[in-house]
Amino acid sequence: MSDSSEVRMPPAHPFDFDAVRDVCDDDKLKEECGVFGVLGTTDAANFVALGLHALQHRGQEAGGIVSYDATQGFNSARRFGYVRDNFTSQSIMETLPGPLAIGHVRYSTSGSKAQTAIRDVQPFFGEFAMGGAAIAHNGNITNAIALRRELIERGSIFQSSSDSECIIHLMARSLQRNVPERMEDALRRVEGAFSIVAMTRTKLIGVRDALGVRPLMLGKLPTGYVLSSETCALDIIGAEFVREIEPGEMVVITDDGIESRFPFRSRKSRFCIFEHVYFSRPDSILGGRSVYETRENIGRELAKEAPVDADLVCPVPDSGTPAAIGFSLESGIPYAMGIIRNQYVGRTFIEPTENIRNMGVRLKLNVNRALVRGKRIILVDDSVVRGTTSRKIKEMILDAGAAEVHFRIASPPTAWPCFYGVDTPQREKLLAATMSEDEMCAHLGVDSLKFISLDGLYRAVGEAGGRDSAAPQYCDACFSGEYPVEPADMIEKGFEMKAAE
Repeated sequence: MSDSSEVRMPPAHPFDFDAVRDVCDDDKLKEECGVFGVLGTTDAANFVALGLHALQHRGQEAGGIVSYDATQGFNSARRFGYVRDNFTSQSIMETLPGPLAIGHVRYSTSGSKAQTAIRDVQPFFGEFAMGGAAIAHNGNITNAIALRRELIERGSIFQSSSDSECIIHLMARSLQRNVPERMEDALRRVEGAFSIVAMTRTKLIGVRDALGVRPLMLGKLPTGYVLSSETCALDIIGAEFVREIEPGEMVVITDDGIESRFPFRSRKSRFCIFEHVYFSRPDSILGGRSVYETRENIGRELAKEAPVDADLVCPVPDSGTPAAIGFSLESGIPYAMGIIRNQYVGRTFIEPTENIRNMGVRLKLNVNRALVRGKRIILVDDSVVRGTTSRKIKEMILDAGAAEVHFRIASPPTAWPCFYGVDTPQREKLLAATMSEDEMCAHLGVDSLKFISLDGLYRAVGEAGGRDSAAPQYCDACFSGEYPVEPADMIEKGFEMKAAE
């Protein structure tokens, strides 16, 4: 297996504004990961690269592709940074031949935090008695510490700090006959959330955990099949959306077709409701529903629950836009682009002086001064996590001459960390964990602050009776503190679960 990416090359520019992106996005929960796989088409890795590009919003830290060719065997390329910067050159893609490939884009939710190592970048690969296999994982294993400790005591040698590598070691120790059966055996030991795309020399495999926390889609090409975290990535390669992989389902795809099996104990689905609010791209389809339309519905529900007399409804770009449109349509208050986003903040030739660093949010967002001057502004955003960016945006709006600033948030207060594949701050750093809504309003210094209720969010995603009547029940632990899978590792580290009511 070839991989020439062990040495990280220096950046092409004197300064990469990762720090600025962090400053601007620290009121956002970080996307977990994205997975993509293709079987049955020439140069499958090129299709995977396109799919990963469409899934870039789910992970911007690093990406990797593994392919298989009958003459050259398994080949791998793993790189830091964006897909467009790494998997568009002919020289790289020529090293990934074959009709079968899988890929992964990463934002670390486990593993090295201070500096991601190339060894943590997926897909992971292993050689077994019956041949090689590669695996890409979206989610988090909540008992990874215990599994890792057990595996090391039994002689396993880990190459990464990622929880996902536990699956490879569990597969290696399984006594089952083939890779799909070994994967089933391994995943029965795993707790938490996982949507997995894997491959052998002849098979493309997709699996979702029994709760179906993370999404996984099946698509069809004229000569093959596709697995993807979202439908938007099927669109980019012209694949037909077939269906979602069911919670607890494993599909094994070969040139002969698709075999479906359900190896895990049946449980009530608990799909992540925040996929509807923020994580998924608005042009994707989840549960048969347009993500864009769902977010517009959230804005409508928010306008019903928290009306306010104002002159303009303005989104915090870009994730607040559909909800702001819905709020405007429901309230009758005009919609306007009061904040303009700089699409090119990612890199600059400006040296990182202290003054430049202090510009922070202003490097990414700018107020449309002529529009907001003298107006009462409703700012619609998808969430508030720490609150630091919200305060800076409020100050920018007031500096531009706005008469009033009202925040309307298209999700309930984020008061609990996620342990199922989302990088969430510790609970004490979440604004809603330590403050009431009124206290948050005073802390942010706005004229009013309202979040959509949990019932309102459920109504917006199609559960007319609200949360209590929802079937299936979503995972809403980041709002409610009710975790569908006990986060064993975090409890071992001292995390305190919500007291039973």
